[in-house]
Amino acid sequence: MATTRRFCADDLFRFAPTNLDALTETYHLGFYALYLSRWPDLATLMESPAGRVAAYVIGKAEGRGDEWRGHVSCVTVAPEHRRLGVASALCADLERVSERTYRGFFVDLFVRTSNTVAITMYRKMGYDVYRRVLRYYEGEEDGFDMRKPLARDVGGARCRPLERPVTAKQLAESR
Repeated sequence: MATTRRFCADDLFRFAPTNLDALTETYHLGFYALYLSRWPDLATLMESPAGRVAAYVIGKAEGRGDEWRGHVSCVTVAPEHRRLGVASALCADLERVSERTYRGFFVDLFVRTSNTVAITMYRKMGYDVYRRVLRYYEGEEDGFDMRKPLARDVGGARCRPLERPVTAKQLAESR
């Protein structure tokens, strides 16, 4: 039976094999270390019975005013653990912490527009496309900004889809 626990600094030296697929964004070690040091309660790891990293989610709390939110920075599940509800469980933990600890209005994430499997999964988890971000990934591929309202966003006002896309530059300026 797999176990779920908080992601810790030692895990940074053992989680790389989990990232080995074309749709997983892999960041530099400093990125993960920064997130773990600033938002340790928004990082959860699932370990297989053999002690290997089976999945993880890492996030942060960000924004201002009624745009205060939890953000799923990365969620990855090793191929042999996919389609078992692992990503949903990990994201649900991040959503709970975003709501209860950080008092966010919503949780958001970004996904490649070509990643239809992930988009379908996120929709089943209650996320909707808020806006399209032009050339979000490496300045080439568009991304969707998907959002899920939390209890504080009464009526989901902060998650209603925008009609027009934004550029990656406009997105960065608005944060």
